[in-house]
Amino acid sequence: MRVFCDFDGTITVLDTTDQVLTHRADPHWQVLEEAWIAGRISAAECMRGQIALIDTDEDALDAVLDRCQLREGFVAFAGWCRRAGISLTIVSDGVDRFIRRILSRHGLEGLPVVSNRLTLEGEAYRLDQPHAVPGCAAGSGVCKCAVVRELTDKRPVVFIGDGRSDFCVSQRADILFARDRLATYAAERNRTFIPFETFDDIRIALVGDGTRNLMA
Repeated sequence: MRVFCDFDGTITVLDTTDQVLTHRADPHWQVLEEAWIAGRISAAECMRGQIALIDTDEDALDAVLDRCQLREGFVAFAGWCRRAGISLTIVSDGVDRFIRRILSRHGLEGLPVVSNRLTLEGEAYRLDQPHAVPGCAAGSGVCKCAVVRELTDKRPVVFIGDGRSDFCVSQRADILFARDRLATYAAERNRTFIPFETFDDIRIALVGDGTRNLMA
């Protein structure tokens, strides 16, 4: 199987970008958030504007990131995937700098990550979006559908997610693990999914508990 996993709110307990914005950005980021929720701007536009509002104190940024917690069981899940020869790729509409800092604290620097890229331009941050695709249904800086389509071979696709940027790509999964808004979205469309709270739940569901195996 090939596993694709969202990061913010899925691998982490809380949305990392929201935590950084709350503690390190000009409050105007909330105005942009409201405009995105109302549909006046795209998710990609919202993220670019918000990231530009974060102050560039690297130590203060790291202090916020170092308080972000991983969801229970993820480190063990990543280790299980590695030992089993299962490809695990993080596909996130978040920020590479944030993701890498958090993963490194747990010895997970080697995990493949597809995300937006943070660049320091003069006295401000800029968000580069090399994985954006014109016409992306989610309007995101990272078109998760395009990423999964590009990286998928003949192996079954497992997708793990929680939010709006996962709605479209969830339709491409052979097995979908969902929580929060993604679970609601899937249920409203009669899309089969497996709810989860921890990554131990996911690992047990995939390998079976001696009585069932979802990949059989």
